Amino acid sequence: MSRPETDPAGGSVTGEIAGPVSRTTTFARTFHAFTYRDYRLLWAGAFTSSVGTWMQEVAQNWLILTMTGSAFLLGLDAFLGDAPFLAFSLFGGVLADRVDRRKILLSSQLVQLSSAFLLAGLIWGHAVHVWMILTLSFVVGFAQSFGGPAYQALVPTLVNKEDIGNAIALNSIQFNLARVVGPVLGGIAFATVGPAACFGLNGLSFLAVIAALLMLRRGALDKETGKPEPVLESLKEGLRAVRDAKELRGLIGLSFVGSFCAMPLITFLPVFALRVFHRDAKGYSALLAVFGVGAVAGAVGIAGFVQRVRRKGVLAVTMQMTFGVLTVGFALSRNTALSYVLLLLAGAALMVVFAMFMTLVQSNVENRLRGRVVSIYTVAFRGAMPLGNLTAGVLASFLGAPRVLILDGAVLIAMGSFVLLRHARSGVTSL
Repeated sequence: MSRPETDPAGGSVTGEIAGPVSRTTTFARTFHAFTYRDYRLLWAGAFTSSVGTWMQEVAQNWLILTMTGSAFLLGLDAFLGDAPFLAFSLFGGVLADRVDRRKILLSSQLVQLSSAFLLAGLIWGHAVHVWMILTLSFVVGFAQSFGGPAYQALVPTLVNKEDIGNAIALNSIQFNLARVVGPVLGGIAFATVGPAACFGLNGLSFLAVIAALLMLRRGALDKETGKPEPVLESLKEGLRAVRDAKELRGLIGLSFVGSFCAMPLITFLPVFALRVFHRDAKGYSALLAVFGVGAVAGAVGIAGFVQRVRRKGVLAVTMQMTFGVLTVGFALSRNTALSYVLLLLAGAALMVVFAMFMTLVQSNVENRLRGRVVSIYTVAFRGAMPLGNLTAGVLASFLGAPRVLILDGAVLIAMGSFVLLRHARSGVTSL
């Protein structure tokens, strides 16, 4: 692989800085990954696509809820969208270490673009049924199970190693900034021109990331000599790399439980909007936007000092516990203003957790194994989402969504307390 672009200033800006830090220096440190041309291109394309995805998310969740009135089907739709990661993302990781990651991403984007346009046409023609929405959710999830590992493995190759944490945090900003913009636009589009427009605009948004991928100069894999090893043997090598690294095993366990318990908060937001706060699609999009504002704030904050945090694991576990407390508070709240504040803080806390975990993984893996290791992490992180959503959907059918969120929050608090207490007793300082 070609070497990533070097720092235009001729060195790293992430080292220790003596004396007070100026505002300009802080800004430059926070957004340093944008000095890389290819990173800027991919960030902009991904942001545009993410805006479209969140527009469709609003339309799709609200459409299912109003068509069926079922919280279970909301959970099932989320399950079918994420479930393919359990079955296919490990092979997606192997592919990302053998095939040009840019080509994998292009194929994934084309499948998702086609699915969005197909749903738009079905809705516009008044021919859509719930089973069609559920089926296409699975198709999109299948495409993402290959595109996801390729994207996560591609991003670090566009910057220098010392800027990986900053690049990951800024990547979180684009996704969560889209979480703010997308739901607002989606709510407006849903209310004014209908759900078909949300799906159609999402289809168009994929053209931006496709154009960015075609313009990238970096990110190609090193050309290997000789015959490539069998797929299963390549997968086993990635699994052994994770098995032999105690830190990676711990991160995978924490990310699995965290995702399992955290995602139902987002999945059940339309239920809270409709049944607790008695709002329409705009009210639901407002809840998503508030959560996204908090996530952007958390990502901006962590981007500025991620390289200076020495005990990233301790920070991640602490913030995961904080998210659990905020989830319980949101589930109990019946005051709209208070719920907005809790969602805002929950978004910030969750983003710090995700950024810390991914930074720890990406900073401790060889590039030749990056796709496989990231895919294994993704199985835990993303694969836990459908299981958590499906379980939450089943439990919500007889316990109610608020009680399920209280249970999820309690699990996060208990798990975090156990990990930190065990860490303190062991006297180990590496977490």
